Amino acid sequence: MKLEEITNVTEFEAIAKEKLPKMVYDYYASGAEDQWTLKENRNAFSRILFRPRILVDVSKIDITTTVLGFKISMPIMIAPTAMQKMAHPEGEYATARAASAAGTIMTLSSWATSSVEEVASTGPGVRFFQLYVYKDRNVVAQLVRRAERAGFKAIALTVDAPILGRREADIKNRFTLPPYLTLKNFEDLDLGKVDKTDDSGLASYVASQTDRSLSWKDVKWLQTITSLPILVKGVITAEDTRIAIQAGVSGIIVSNHGARQLDYVPATITVLEEVVKAAQGRVPVFLDGGVRRGTDVFKALALGASGVFIGRPVVFSLAAAGEAGVRKALEMLRYEFELTMALSGCRSLKEITRNHILTEWDRPRIAPAPSPRL
Repeated sequence: MKLEEITNVTEFEAIAKEKLPKMVYDYYASGAEDQWTLKENRNAFSRILFRPRILVDVSKIDITTTVLGFKISMPIMIAPTAMQKMAHPEGEYATARAASAAGTIMTLSSWATSSVEEVASTGPGVRFFQLYVYKDRNVVAQLVRRAERAGFKAIALTVDAPILGRREADIKNRFTLPPYLTLKNFEDLDLGKVDKTDDSGLASYVASQTDRSLSWKDVKWLQTITSLPILVKGVITAEDTRIAIQAGVSGIIVSNHGARQLDYVPATITVLEEVVKAAQGRVPVFLDGGVRRGTDVFKALALGASGVFIGRPVVFSLAAAGEAGVRKALEMLRYEFELTMALSGCRSLKEITRNHILTEWDRPRIAPAPSPRL
């Protein structure tokens, strides 16, 4: 299929599956264990319906927004996805350029195959850095300072991965990073290789390097080594939302790690409203997980999100057509979102309200009709 024939972002996945080695495709596509949450991240969006308003002048629509003080073209941003050069030779370089061209934010993974300095060299753009905390805190401090020097604007601290979830596809494939690639941010620290093992090489790497003792006190520690705002990525409950705000975070990303950690946790869209209510407007709340349509973006904003992050659509469009693929994916989502706004009677993001959607928990219970008497 040619790039111009693609009409929605889900079509990129079939192309990526054909082009990529099985081990690489499975790494990007799969979730944890039974993959119930992986399916539910998508299915839950389909159970939210619209309540559009009519006869609203939608000749002019503004979808720009501000995130942590940075104005971006739309509330659709790029989530951190690791090892993008497995998908395409230009990897994170291509993604960074596409995000910049679209006027939106890219989040670079700690486990990128391009360093923070290399991504910064691609040109201007608002970029966040996703952080895993290693046992050696000197490694963490050094990496955070490098990101800050390279012009990254925020730290997205992943808080749902003290150990790696059981990803059975990676175990079957004995996943390892191809030998011509490294985790570039750790290359100079002799921590850049993911070696082959009898199961998942990445799981073994994580077990040996990342810190299971990570706790809320480490959020406070991060605040002592950087002036960058810190978002916590992986919150799905009101309880943790309140603790995060008490810890002084600048934002919350409602995330279940793309359904790759603990299976049978709820879809992120179903817990978004709980987190938003607990935040009480004190910090912005974002969402990732399962976003594949502009309609999904609208639903998330109607439930209180300040924006969404997309992951798999980026790596699959990257695998399919490099930078041009990522640009097209972002353009399609932008168009679909703007179309949804117009057909719902919304001219700006602030006009998207809870009253524009109907969730399964809003619908009145209808008692079954009594059986006729015989």
